[in-house]
Amino acid sequence: MMYPQLRAVFDLTISDKLQLVEDLWDSIAETPEQVPIYDWQKKELDIRKESYQYNSSARTSWEIAKQRIY
Repeated sequence: MMYPQLRAVFDLTISDKLQLVEDLWDSIAETPEQVPIYDWQKKELDIRKESYQYNSSARTSWEIAKQRIY
């Protein structure tokens, strides 16, 4: 749903839009306890944690992971 008072956002430059997104994200990050976490997300985290704990051969150090990215 589009709020009429926000239409001007679409007229911003890309740089200004990116800054707005960053500012919005920062404001959300100030109160992480208010961000909803859904049951399906909790289940997925449990699955990933269990996989991590029981599959030590799949672990990668941060240094190796960075090398793969770059």
